[in-house]
Amino acid sequence: MSRIGKKPIKIPTGVEVKLDDKIFEIKGAKGTLSREIVREIDAEVKDGEINFTPRNHDKKSLAFWGLTRTLISNMIDGVTKGYEKKLEINGVGFKCRVEGKDLILDVGYSHSVKIPAPEGITFATEKNIITVTGIDKELVGQTAASIRKVKKPEPYKGKGIKYIDEVIRRKLGKKAA
Repeated sequence: MSRIGKKPIKIPTGVEVKLDDKIFEIKGAKGTLSREIVREIDAEVKDGEINFTPRNHDKKSLAFWGLTRTLISNMIDGVTKGYEKKLEINGVGFKCRVEGKDLILDVGYSHSVKIPAPEGITFATEKNIITVTGIDKELVGQTAASIRKVKKPEPYKGKGIKYIDEVIRRKLGKKAA
């Protein structure tokens, strides 16, 4: 049994939840998100709460039970508060800037790397910090991961793009004889 799936989601004030044939549409102050849930899970919206129950009690349905509840809960948090990820650029001559909606990275290549902002994502830069914000948690995390992938941090000098709270395990270089 899923401990997470059993918990009902309380709908905060200012959030409108619509459920039409397995498609959730959630409207809030920051925007609108929609998602289709799997058919193994039944959802019910009443009395300011959302409850989920599995159709069968097989392994697959129980696995989707907690996942579905968490995805819908993240959508509600997204339309009320929003999400953000911060990345840090380390390296001599490494810099970033925002042009229009695109993020431009100069990270040691012979050319600048241009990352277009997906729909619903905004970039902000301040010195060597990149902030990725949006209302969809999944899209914010994926965009931040694709930015980090441009130049992963290396273990000898720590140069590259890393998350703010990420710790890079450093290696020793060659020892002098």
